[in-house]
Amino acid sequence: MQLVIRKDHESFENLLRRFNRKVLQSGNLTIVKSRQYYTKPLSKREQREIAIRKKSRKDIKMKQQLYKGF
Repeated sequence: MQLVIRKDHESFENLLRRFNRKVLQSGNLTIVKSRQYYTKPLSKREQREIAIRKKSRKDIKMKQQLYKGF
C-alpha cells in the first residue's frame, strides 16, 4: 500500500498525481493486472515463445505504420 501525505496548501490534483506516480514506480499495478484473470501455468519455454511471437507481430505492425505514412 502506497502512502502519500498531503503537504500544506497542496491541491487534490497534485496529491493524486504523486500517488499515481508512486503506484506506477512500485510495480504493484502490473502485478494486480496480471492476476486479474486466471491464466494456465505454462512452461518457461512456452512463455518465451509466446513473447517472441508477440514482439515480432508488434515490430511488423510498427513497420507497416511507418511505411503507411509515406
